[in-house]
Amino acid sequence: MSERIGFEGRVAIVTGAGNGLGREYALELARRGAKLVVNDRGGTGSGQGASGMPADQVVAEIRAAGGEAVASYDSVATRAGGAAIVEAALDAFGAVDICINNAGFLRNARFEDLTDDQIDAILDVHLKGAFYVAQPAYRAMRQRGYGRFLFTGSASAMFGHAWQANYASAKGGLMGLSHVVAIEGAAHGITSNLLLPTAASRLAAEMDKGFLEIPSFAKAVADMDRAAAAGGRTEPAYNSPLALYLVSEQCRHTHGIFTQNSGRYAQVRIAACDGWVAPMADAPPSLEDIAAHWAQICDATITHEPHTVYEEFTAASSAARRQGVL
Repeated sequence: MSERIGFEGRVAIVTGAGNGLGREYALELARRGAKLVVNDRGGTGSGQGASGMPADQVVAEIRAAGGEAVASYDSVATRAGGAAIVEAALDAFGAVDICINNAGFLRNARFEDLTDDQIDAILDVHLKGAFYVAQPAYRAMRQRGYGRFLFTGSASAMFGHAWQANYASAKGGLMGLSHVVAIEGAAHGITSNLLLPTAASRLAAEMDKGFLEIPSFAKAVADMDRAAAAGGRTEPAYNSPLALYLVSEQCRHTHGIFTQNSGRYAQVRIAACDGWVAPMADAPPSLEDIAAHWAQICDATITHEPHTVYEEFTAASSAARRQGVL
């Protein structure tokens, strides 16, 4: 049995912590000794309304078990709200060690039908909200030379889901944000990773099944094998072990993407095929050259996994040498 992983002396911010995934994260962090800022606006699954009750209930549960927690009802969707959430941690506990950006909701529709409200509201909370909370949290972490960020991505962005172009775009943006925070934070003891959680939560009520109008997507749904999801393995609590490990002191992995689905925990890799390297010439290749080498361009026998844009230049040069172009 591995040594117990504790969070004694650590201060954690969890946004969207009044329900679902965030609630599970906050409660388990508190059980393991962390001091919590439980942030939740208290809106519906589509982001309507506000109530302090969800955050208050989680705080009360933590305190009843002997833990320390304060509630925050500020919206992540404004810079002032993000600053207030971090300030709540500093005022109550004097530090920020962990920041789990989890707040969010759904407003699904066909790509062609999405309104400005449906696009902007999702981007404001999921993507801009992560900026607004993470920036002041990062500054506080940098001063102490230690920090752990976890951004909540989605398989809808990484792999695709019909009728979720707004949501997938926001979650895809969080991937880029996490990667850059990881690169810049490396100089200050700060790690950052992205989690693609899977859970049966209240957001499921916002999933309009109209997406089944798309034959290929409907077939994918019909052909889905849910055997591994049996026995409640889509409950939010199944995401907590991976989420909490990624924000623990023991985890030094950074710049990563991880997924949890039906009790399967895995790293997701973004890699480029070795591809085809055009011969050295005075002009770029033609479209016909691309067509002629399409199979080689898509051949995944050899792949590269650059972690910065500059590492891709090195990968391209390695491929060129392997193919005799250099």
